Amino acid sequence: MQAKLKTIVLAIIMISTLMISQPVFAATPYSVVDLGTLGGSFSFAQDVNDRGQVTGYSSNASGEFHAFLWENSSMTDLGTLGGSFSFGAALNARGQIAGFSITSAGDQHAVLWNKGLMSDLGTLGGNFSSALGINARGQIVGFSTNLSNNNRAFLWENGTMRDLGTLGGAFSLASNINAGGQIAGWSETALGEVHAFLWDKGVMTDLGTLGGPTSIGSGLNAPGMLVGESDLNNVVRHAFLWARGTMSDLGTLGGVNSSASGINAAGQVVGDSDTASGGRHAFVWEDGTLTDLGTLGGSNSFALAINANGTIVGLSSNSSSEFHATLWKKIVSYP
Repeated sequence: MQAKLKTIVLAIIMISTLMISQPVFAATPYSVVDLGTLGGSFSFAQDVNDRGQVTGYSSNASGEFHAFLWENSSMTDLGTLGGSFSFGAALNARGQIAGFSITSAGDQHAVLWNKGLMSDLGTLGGNFSSALGINARGQIVGFSTNLSNNNRAFLWENGTMRDLGTLGGAFSLASNINAGGQIAGWSETALGEVHAFLWDKGVMTDLGTLGGPTSIGSGLNAPGMLVGESDLNNVVRHAFLWARGTMSDLGTLGGVNSSASGINAAGQVVGDSDTASGGRHAFVWEDGTLTDLGTLGGSNSFALAINANGTIVGLSSNSSSEFHATLWKKIVSYP
């Protein structure tokens, strides 16, 4: 898992070279709100639903990291399965939260928080699982070790965890699920590369790449548009938007690399990018334009999710170089 905290990200060597065009940039018409912490110095917002509820995780006064639910300007600790760590990865319109937690035995298991109760979703036979996405029907996706100790994408529904298979290799991971039951993620191929996939009605489709061997599928909306990141060559990885069979490069904020994490039904995309000044900033992409969302006063910010109302969440460094869960809301100007 990557310290950038996109839940889980694989480090892959990139090859091939493509000519790319830079997007149009826009000023930042968004307010930036610090959501605070559970008493510690760090917090991270992973998802936001259309009601404005936010989930993620935060350090507490004891130095442990716990999942939280933020609503009405208040952050609530969701507890753990008995261990010292939990993570809120996704939430639906009903306020159900999917994520993972360390158990009292020290294993990591996928969990569901529902009406104040935490349920252990189990595994595919191994001792590890993580839930990363949930839809309005309560279907949950993520990844788990199986009896062969391989990480496999899963779909959990009605109390049963189902292995979704791979693109021909040993491992796969499911990152998101939409209302129609389509699933985004990535998998090892038979050639040993890692490619983004869209799973639909039992079929896992390889979405290809922007030219290199690697792509990762992260965000998925109701119409089936998918976003993530993909290699261009051995030093460059860019955010992409996949729609109707075509993967498009979203460019950067003037730097080298970028990544997309979330997309709403309107096709607004959020992610993060290197900037010309050297920092890494959250962005929102819409109709070919990348907008820099700014920070809480520090050098770096990352946008992870966007809801139907255009509210964006992620994390940002502040003037004290602490990372806090962050909410961006568009500033509405009246004539």
